[in-house]
Amino acid sequence: MKHAARLFIFLFAVLLAALAAPPLPASAAPPLSAAAADLSGHWDGEIVLPSMKLEIGLDFGKQRDGTWKGSISIPVQNIKDMALANVKTDGSRASFEIPGVPGNPAFSGAFSADGGKISGEFTQGGQKFPFEIVRGLAPAAKARKALEGFDEVVIKGLDQIKVPGAAIAVIEGNEIIYAKGFGFRDLEKKLPVTADTLMAIGSCTKAFTTFALGTLVDQGKVDWDKPVRSYIPWFRLYDVVAGERLTPRDLVTHRSGLPRHDFVWYNNFTATREDLVRRLAFLPPSADMRTKWQYNNLMFLTAGYLVETLTGKPWEDSVRMLVFNPLGMARSNFSVANSQKDSDFAEPYVERDGKLTKMPFRNITTMGPAGSINSSANEMAHWVMVHINDGKYRGRQVIDPATLNDMHSAYMPTGGTATRPDISPADYGLGWFIDSYRGHQRVDHGGNIDGFSALMCLFPNERLGLVVLTNKNGTPFPELVAQTAADRIFGLEAVDWIGDAAKRQAEAEAAEKAAEQKKTTRRRPGTTPSHKLEEYAGDYWNPGYGDLVVELKGNQLRFTYNAITTPLEHWHYDTFNGMKADDPTFQDLKLTFRTDVNGNVAAVAAPFEQTLDDIVFTKKPDVRLSDPAYLRKVAGTYKLVSQTITIGQRGKGLTLTVPGQPTYDLVPELGGEYSLKQVKTISLKFIEDVKGNVAGIEIYQPNGIFEAQRVKE
Repeated sequence: MKHAARLFIFLFAVLLAALAAPPLPASAAPPLSAAAADLSGHWDGEIVLPSMKLEIGLDFGKQRDGTWKGSISIPVQNIKDMALANVKTDGSRASFEIPGVPGNPAFSGAFSADGGKISGEFTQGGQKFPFEIVRGLAPAAKARKALEGFDEVVIKGLDQIKVPGAAIAVIEGNEIIYAKGFGFRDLEKKLPVTADTLMAIGSCTKAFTTFALGTLVDQGKVDWDKPVRSYIPWFRLYDVVAGERLTPRDLVTHRSGLPRHDFVWYNNFTATREDLVRRLAFLPPSADMRTKWQYNNLMFLTAGYLVETLTGKPWEDSVRMLVFNPLGMARSNFSVANSQKDSDFAEPYVERDGKLTKMPFRNITTMGPAGSINSSANEMAHWVMVHINDGKYRGRQVIDPATLNDMHSAYMPTGGTATRPDISPADYGLGWFIDSYRGHQRVDHGGNIDGFSALMCLFPNERLGLVVLTNKNGTPFPELVAQTAADRIFGLEAVDWIGDAAKRQAEAEAAEKAAEQKKTTRRRPGTTPSHKLEEYAGDYWNPGYGDLVVELKGNQLRFTYNAITTPLEHWHYDTFNGMKADDPTFQDLKLTFRTDVNGNVAAVAAPFEQTLDDIVFTKKPDVRLSDPAYLRKVAGTYKLVSQTITIGQRGKGLTLTVPGQPTYDLVPELGGEYSLKQVKTISLKFIEDVKGNVAGIEIYQPNGIFEAQRVKE
């Protein structure tokens, strides 16, 4: 009845505006043979309304008892395969009705002499309008025919864009009409890609996370628009008010106010999902909540963690239960380590200096909800089917149609601009981009992770879906192939998407080389570091980004962040530049060290988030200052003129007591010093003699440096 209500509302909105327009008379039925009056098969046509032509598609077939059955689809209303009633033919005419709709909409028309056309009247609510339908190929057969010769386009495209391999699936309704592999999953071993080859789908994973949440919405376990803190009470953001108000819908529409902050999670194998969600409280935003679209993987991680909270199971188990199992996606997995155990998986590649080079797999299991799924073209076709069939897969309703439509609806403009007049700027729904592609509503999402690029593309109104998986890092090939296929199927004017992109790619490569040659012009020559190299070494920390370690090896500094080690060269002043390394993530990244008022190297600033000021990591004090053995060594009594100072040990810390004053806590600082927690302008340092014995204390105050001698016990 939901479909019927939509049909009724749409048709009567048009019909009521045209009541004064007299309907055209139905044409008389020409004579024809009984054989020509066969209703079976697919028909396309239109109802001619005064203000528009309403496109329709119909399918008819005979049942075992000899009666007819039929269904109607109206793309503009997203009506798909709605059952017809009272389907009849009497030799030269055909009639049928749409049941359960006010106004009793019905069709009655005559066959053409060759039986290939039916013309007549559509009636509803007493109004009559002409219609005409023509026998044609079913959408699946039509699409197959349109893709004849498409293999050659793909093969040529692989060479033009320099892609090792690709797997492509095209889905029409409930049918996979095209599923093939091209090129190689392993260039060195010459192993071919098949439609069953496992590849990483990257950020296409995001829609799986929203789908899982959507099924939990259907079950009443979560509300898209209630604060996340309703389900995760400790959830916080840097902006306290935003943290209190942020909803699950905000998480999956990239409107939290936070920029990417991707280095927080990239290659981070020590933090748990909960750890990363808790770090959000220390990551500064770059905009107010809901005012700007900013792609953010950490928000989708949080959405996945919300799934875990609601189900009491790991995100992987929940997605397997709520999505993979109902859709028959048995080989799809959540880790590149698992993919490599399969007999048919692709190796990842990157193009460097014009050559394709194998690159290491990147394990992003912790960030799974944002991008860790690996799958094949054949299994991703099942995923597409449920999206273009109103949430049904093989007759089973996997998710409520209204929930699915909500995911495919625009909630946040991305701020993009049109590059062509026939392709609109994209908006963002719940884990999907939404735009208008050459007159057709498009819902899609790409995915890029080390060595792999993917695209899922849906045209819900036409019940068409495309899957393109490749094993090349950051290539536009998936989108180019999908658009080429869609153009053919929709009968649009051909555009050489692949050829045009290949030309732009060559121009971009030339410009990149020229730019690289000029990068040293920003360097200030003749400068030196302000400190000895060993003084830059140490452990640095940021509450949101965690630990960054700088080491001196021989005469060269290097830094390690999230298990990625990068050698450093002096650039100018106190700025050092990332050099080539096995993992090139931080190549050409500049670290700038900062000195405190006492002349200590106290912090290092790194441009880890390009929309904000540099992320500052503060240097940690020497670990010896918290070592219980050292604390026992310095504890004791010291004499300052006529005052007695007592240094006591309290757990892993020290206290300072002066008669007549409160007890002060000592806080480890740089340079081997301690500050008084209660009086930050006063600090001290224990002095050792040549034998390593503690001989006294130097006390630093704004008005001078005082010395206290240790009292022998």
